[in-house]
Parts: sequence; C-alpha cells; structure tokens
Amino acid sequence: MTTNKEDTTNDGSSPSDSSAAVGDVSLRFLGTAAFEVTTANGINLLIDPYLEENLESPLKIADLQHIDLLVITHAAYDHLGDTLEIMRRWPNITCLAGVDVRGYLMAEGIAADRIWSSPWGMMISVAGVRIRPVYSRHWSYIENKNGTPYASIPMAYIIHASESCRIYVSGDTAIFSDMKLIGELYEPTIGLINVGFPRNHRGAEHGAPEYLSGEMDAIEAAMAVQWLGLETAIPCHHDDITLPEIVDFAARVTAAGSSGVELLSPGDSFHVAPPA
Repeated sequence: MTTNKEDTTNDGSSPSDSSAAVGDVSLRFLGTAAFEVTTANGINLLIDPYLEENLESPLKIADLQHIDLLVITHAAYDHLGDTLEIMRRWPNITCLAGVDVRGYLMAEGIAADRIWSSPWGMMISVAGVRIRPVYSRHWSYIENKNGTPYASIPMAYIIHASESCRIYVSGDTAIFSDMKLIGELYEPTIGLINVGFPRNHRGAEHGAPEYLSGEMDAIEAAMAVQWLGLETAIPCHHDDITLPEIVDFAARVTAAGSSGVELLSPGDSFHVAPPA
C-alpha cells in the first residue's frame, strides 16, 4: 500500500477531500479519538464524533456535510460526543454502537432502526461497510437527564475500509494479551491506538479532575501495536503530537521496526492507496 499525509487548509477542510483517487482510503484525525474516514467505495464515517467540546477539532456540527455512518466505541463524553445532536439534525444517518448507547439514543427519541448493535466477534455490514466489533477492555456507562443509567460492554472495531485496508479502532481499551489473537485472526493493517490523554482534556467537568495515566501508556500501546501486527499505527486520544507519551510511543514503535507510525495533528489526513 502507498500512503500520504496532508495537513488541513486554513478553513479547516482537508485539501485532499476531493482529490483522493478512486479506491483510496482517507482518514482525517479530528482530535482526541474522533476520525473522519472515507472508505474505498466512498462511504463516509465519523468515529467517536466528539466535536463541539473538542477545542482542537477543525470540524464542528455546523460543518458536517455528507455522513453515512457514526461508529461509537463507548458512552464516554469524549467518544459518544455529539452523536445525539448529529442524529437529530440528519435523519438519514445510521449509528453503530453498543447496546447501552442504543438504549440511550432510543430513549432520547432516535428511531431504533437507525441504531445498529452487534456483540464482539460478529461481523456485520452496515451502511455499505463490513465491520467486526472486537473486545475492548474498558467500560461504557451513561445516564440520561432523568438519571436513568445505561451500561454495557465497550466496543472496539475492525473496519474493512477496502479489500486490503482493515482499520482497528481501539476505543479506550487497556492492553490485553488477546490483541495477539485479534492480529492473527483479523489482520488489521492500520491501528487507531489510544495513547495517554489530551493536554486539554475536560475531565474535571465530567467527574475525573486528574489523570496520572491513560488506559494505555507509551510502553503498553507500543506493545499492542506489535501484538496486533499493524502495518501503520496512528496514535490517538491526544490533542498534541508533542506530548511526551506520544513522542515516546512513536520512538518505541519505530525502534521495533515492524510497523510504521504516523503522527497526525488534529486536522491532518492520512491516505491509503490500493495495492499496485
């Protein structure tokens, strides 16, 4: 596969939005764990659309144009993000999420047939994209405005963005040894790997005033990359590629030699061309 990375233009749009060759896969980092992905067959996805409170995101709700699918890993404020508002504004958008998120969105008035859920391991086709949910060692919990709790298993995903590009979306997982099995069975090629936490996190406003580490630190995340057998690792759950944890992660992945690493600042894009 051939790849290239491009920065955003001054207005926050990617200069590659209309120039990517047919069959390319495009990933645009929006800060924290939010990504905009265009598959080889032209399906547009938003992963964990934390936009409005995300100070570094170049994309806000008002900027959204054509989105086919929202992919949600879990019900944390910085992952579920603006899902509810996006689905209210655009009634044709479908969402893939865990059953707790599905229950929460339905209670808020979103039609059940717009929200897809699948347990770990069961590959589905949703909005024209093959996706396999896989194990995430984390939690997922939310309460609605009346205090009703919704809790279930968190999700990670393998997104088949093309015949040769399989994107592993880690969510907020901690490291676990069965990442080796995920790598052997499903052969992800690109990994969106959570490392550390953002410099400008809003944890204090959401019940977590101080973080001493993220769910994976640089050592753990670099080990996960090796276990998953990735061709390219893209660190996320950050807002600044100069954060020590991100720099350390990149150095460790590079030193290991078996995987490439791409450091994307919020707004940067990464492209994957089909094999020659």
